Amino acid sequence: MQRQYRYEKSMEDTKQLQIESFQQLPSPSLFASQIESKNVPAVFRGCIKEWKAFTRWNPVNGGLNYLQELVGSSTVEAMLSRSAPVFYGDLRSHERVPIPFSTFIGLCKQLMSNAERHEPAVSDAQEQDPLLSGDAPQKIYLAQVPIMNTEDQERVQLGVLREDIQTPAFLETKELASINLWMNSALSRSSTHYDPHHNVLCIVAGCKQVVLWPPSASPSLYPKPIYGEASNHSSVALENPDFSLYPRAECSIEYSQKVILHAGDALFIPEGWFHQVDSSNLTIAVNFWWRSNIMSSMLEHMDAYYLRRILRRLTDKEMNHILQKASSPSMEKQKMPTCKLPSNGEADHSHCDLVQPCEKSDLQGTDQQQRVNLHLLEPYALQVLHDLVSLVHDRVNLIDQSHLVESTSANDSAVSMKGQYDKTATTNVFILEDDPVAKILWTLDPHTLQNVLLSMAHNFPRTLEALILHLLSPVGAEVLTQKFDEMDQLTTEENRNKFYEVFYEAFDDQFAAMDAILNGKELFALQAFQNVLDKYLGVSFDVRKPSTG
Repeated sequence: MQRQYRYEKSMEDTKQLQIESFQQLPSPSLFASQIESKNVPAVFRGCIKEWKAFTRWNPVNGGLNYLQELVGSSTVEAMLSRSAPVFYGDLRSHERVPIPFSTFIGLCKQLMSNAERHEPAVSDAQEQDPLLSGDAPQKIYLAQVPIMNTEDQERVQLGVLREDIQTPAFLETKELASINLWMNSALSRSSTHYDPHHNVLCIVAGCKQVVLWPPSASPSLYPKPIYGEASNHSSVALENPDFSLYPRAECSIEYSQKVILHAGDALFIPEGWFHQVDSSNLTIAVNFWWRSNIMSSMLEHMDAYYLRRILRRLTDKEMNHILQKASSPSMEKQKMPTCKLPSNGEADHSHCDLVQPCEKSDLQGTDQQQRVNLHLLEPYALQVLHDLVSLVHDRVNLIDQSHLVESTSANDSAVSMKGQYDKTATTNVFILEDDPVAKILWTLDPHTLQNVLLSMAHNFPRTLEALILHLLSPVGAEVLTQKFDEMDQLTTEENRNKFYEVFYEAFDDQFAAMDAILNGKELFALQAFQNVLDKYLGVSFDVRKPSTG
């Protein structure tokens, strides 16, 4: 289904997801209960100005000399990108290369000096190291260089810097997974991505602009396939997005939030929140990662269950979204048409017979049955009944039209006529606007729909049978069953049973009718499930009819 998806949020959701800013650090308990638990980003202004690193690492105050002296002999792993100044997480767009930290610091010094003199960025380090020749300095980024890592101590390259930084007070009770250094010499931009851990990003020097999207906005960001090595990154190119290839991305910026971080500031980025970071020249940052309580408490043997529950919930939301985005103001009650339903028999495909006035049905029975006599229907219900009957017969290709003209009994079957129904228009309809039957059902209140269906069951059983067995599309089946649920909630168990008894008795094969409704409903859910896999997991497959065996 190639329709542009628009990520929608209610005003309440928007308010709940607004990023808050704090001038003072919260206590560990307040952070855990009021900030972390909400899974919404938060800014802490000036919270790391007491760090030794805040003054010792400041490039303006000789911080580069300090760093070179302290850890210059270390070898660090840098990101060398072919797409700089944009650094994409996909391994196809960059490589990790080892370089002496002193070489990178020397490069930063030279670029800083050249910027002050407005000279080309050529340094002694470039001449000495072929890796840094040409425009390579602008393509180097020290990204996620470990200062502390509990999972892999051997990867820690700058552990000595730990003495210059403090864990923010509100994280004192957390079991940190890692602390990392981020440092760039020139303007840089990270691709849009999310992290699998909670994150506090602290700016030691320079400035960063961070754009954030909640996890629910991922459909507009086209995450890479879940099975790929860069599955936490967006597929949309930042510098030149192709909206013909990624149409949902056009509305992504509307649902983003932007934060400017200056030296001394920190930002809490909850797990799963997409973010894209722009860094000014010569920016130094440190981040802290830790596992969320939810992920820490998830038992591995429960993974399959959680997977099914989450996919089911997303599928249900997608099904509702497909219907709600197509909903329009309720159908106004129309004037009575000049064409009326025929008396005591099936509506004729020939419009000359549709002008006969309605007569009282000869069906007798319970009060519920009495109420659906044609002459007792409200004008709007009668209009709906006429529209549904007409839709059925408009899809019939008559081979022996005289057979229908001679038919006067309500039991003469439209299905048994020597004709065929045009099913191609409804077999794969998943969009409400494209299905006239579903559009009619969608606008009906439960009472009106019940009367219309009972009237069809009593007066036009073969047309009802044709409607359900041949014209009910997947979206029509979903709408019908939702309306059934609404009806069930507004009536007694006795009346519910009476309704379904009359409804299904209209079919020669009641099980075939149930199968048609349920199979259509499952096809609609399958399409919604496919949409979920595409939007949230970057996975696509062809929709096929569910097996009934």
